[in-house]
Amino acid sequence: MTQITQGRALDDVTHDAGHERATIGARRELDFGLRRMLAAADCVALLATLAFAMVVVAHDGATPERLALALLALPPWLMLLKLYGLYERDSKRVSHSTLDDIPHIFHALLLASLGLWLLYKLAAPDQRLILGESAVFFVAAMVTVPLARAGARSLAARSARPERVLILGGGPMTRVLVRKIRAHREYALDPIGYVDAAPARDGERFGLPYLGTIDDLDDVCRTTETERLLAVAGAIDHERLADVVRQMRVLKVRVSLVPDLVDVLGPSVEIDDIEGITVLGINPPVLNRSSRMLKRIMDVSVAAVVLLLSAPVLIGAAIAVKRSSPGPLLYSQERIGRRGRRFRVHKFRTMVADADKLGADLATESRHPVWLLLDHDPRITAAGRFLRRTSIDELPQLWNVLRGDMSLVGPRPMPPSVHEHITGWGAQRLDLTPGLTGLWQVLGRTAIPFEEMVKLDYLYAANWSLWYDVRLLIRTLPAVVRGRGAN
Repeated sequence: MTQITQGRALDDVTHDAGHERATIGARRELDFGLRRMLAAADCVALLATLAFAMVVVAHDGATPERLALALLALPPWLMLLKLYGLYERDSKRVSHSTLDDIPHIFHALLLASLGLWLLYKLAAPDQRLILGESAVFFVAAMVTVPLARAGARSLAARSARPERVLILGGGPMTRVLVRKIRAHREYALDPIGYVDAAPARDGERFGLPYLGTIDDLDDVCRTTETERLLAVAGAIDHERLADVVRQMRVLKVRVSLVPDLVDVLGPSVEIDDIEGITVLGINPPVLNRSSRMLKRIMDVSVAAVVLLLSAPVLIGAAIAVKRSSPGPLLYSQERIGRRGRRFRVHKFRTMVADADKLGADLATESRHPVWLLLDHDPRITAAGRFLRRTSIDELPQLWNVLRGDMSLVGPRPMPPSVHEHITGWGAQRLDLTPGLTGLWQVLGRTAIPFEEMVKLDYLYAANWSLWYDVRLLIRTLPAVVRGRGAN
């Protein structure tokens, strides 16, 4: 019966693949086209930025002769960006965020600015760049190049369809992966089935057909036109996994690996080696003083600027709260901070005045046993619904950031009644100061299960870097605009 079911599932996937065979055959052309689009975007952005710098600083400096000389710099610029891996990373990665390019773009543009200055000085001394032009070029290019690359990726994504993904392994991690892939269409992945030693007993829970055993992998990949194999470590032993990777190279199927230590690894892992043996370097267990100082400097400076700029919004929100229902302007609640220290967090009141007392009566309707999570909370006021959806109610917490109770980015601050349910390694999430935003905010807020949120907070604390904070701050804005998971 299992073989019959397996055969039918494979026939179904094969039938679907047949309809898309022409599109699948164009995958390499799409990759080729994306690399060319990125290169063209870089060239246009760099030349336009250089002309802008010449006009702004020298006013009449963007002469045809000076711009023609800049064309000589294009091949070395493209080679430099290629050396930083800025044209091949998309084919290796599942996520294709231009934010990930920025550190490499920064380094490359530093060298490009110096090289451009030398080119003009040596090739045409009478046309040389002055310091102001080089500085304006560098600063402006840090804006135009990422924007141009983001535009190129957006255009390429419109002409591409989701990548067909076969998952190796049918355990609990597969269920999590499928749920995340289907919830985040921006990854452009289409899970078509899974292979494992035997069908998963809970296979119906992640809704993928079982396509065969690992011995059938070659035939399954060829028949279903698999484009990427997502291998969950632990599904097979390491030696067999190495054979599978080699096999996929022959089939020209991309491979992504979910490692065994997924609960402790994160984006800050450094790939190292000892005489050819790959070693993964994990962050030190404690942030050093300079890192904490940099994080605190960013917190204070950004919070102060945002508070100043958002003053009209704060005034408007205060008026809306007072008009929506009787009661105090701000809602104050005790939360657990770094290393268990208690503090009071402040938000604009979005519920009726006696909301806490009414909460006990609504506990039976909660979608989670630990915290009160309702699809439609009757305590929220009309103004409060808008404030929550736009996250404006969170702005008073910038005062908590200035006081040092909170950080701009960090683990989610929990009330004592919820915090007491977080034990074991999850308690290490508060090795860092809780934040106004974080991974939980960017990835979906209340749409994320409680247990997964605790894990995300722990991974953030274990993988902290200043650039990680900057990325999360940048990603918070579109997350708030989309309003996904706003309660």
